[in-house]
Amino acid sequence: MTKHFRFGIVAALAPDAGAWAALARRTEDLGYSTLLVPDTLGTLPPLLALTAAATATTRLRLGTFVLAAPYRNPRQLAWELAGLDFLSGGRLEVGVGAGRPDAREDAAALGMPYGTAGERIAQVEAVIAETRAAFGEARAAFGQAGAASSETTAASSKSGRFSQVVQRQGPPILVAGAGERMMAVAAKEADIVTLALPPDSTDDDLRRPIDALRGMAGARFDQIELSVNLLQVGPRPAPWLPAGYQGPPPGAVAVLDGSPREMADVLLRRRDELGVSYVTVNGFYAETLAPVVELLTGR
Repeated sequence: MTKHFRFGIVAALAPDAGAWAALARRTEDLGYSTLLVPDTLGTLPPLLALTAAATATTRLRLGTFVLAAPYRNPRQLAWELAGLDFLSGGRLEVGVGAGRPDAREDAAALGMPYGTAGERIAQVEAVIAETRAAFGEARAAFGQAGAASSETTAASSKSGRFSQVVQRQGPPILVAGAGERMMAVAAKEADIVTLALPPDSTDDDLRRPIDALRGMAGARFDQIELSVNLLQVGPRPAPWLPAGYQGPPPGAVAVLDGSPREMADVLLRRRDELGVSYVTVNGFYAETLAPVVELLTGR
């Protein structure tokens, strides 16, 4: 089943709180669907940053990109995510993964064990399970207490969990990865899958994890939204890349170049051939990609 396009901006820093709010508003005004915040110790804390963005916007969906499962207690994290869903008016999307290549150092700095790959994947599953449980308890509390806020608050206290969420069916769950074990988790649990491949990956490289996901998910596959994150849009490399970095080769999935119409045609072909309909990019390229967003959003 062909899905409509949507687009997201990945951002993590701002010079001050006002600039962060302005970035969120500009992301919304440009027609992007989501503002996504990564999970590193060198950037804004994702849940706090998204809460601030929620107060500055009205339609923009807000997501983690992605929470490193080893950093936090899953039950406490689920409680905080439920609170963010409430404060954002039901605009939360939860991205979770097993940790970037350099996440071990951040986990050590936080005093958290990093674990083996298998243990970290189990932590991803625990975060998803606790998040779904927290929202499920909120749904049950709402059903018992009805719409009266005082009764809902009382039911929340009785259950021991914050239960004033808006998305009572739970937030969309995004899983990032490309390996077989993460694809197995995604096939079972994910609403969205970000295909985390090296920057020089081609469409053929992208096809392999998608085919694996299709085989594992079975009939569920058509419900899953497939996503890629772009490294570069247009001819200008991002300023944080090392001097002399040549960038991915022509044809790499992570790069879009040409006119807005040419870039849109590449994304249309990729959606038709591979099913990828959700495209994210760093905020540095928000204005550059905006004409493509205008051409394709909702198509």
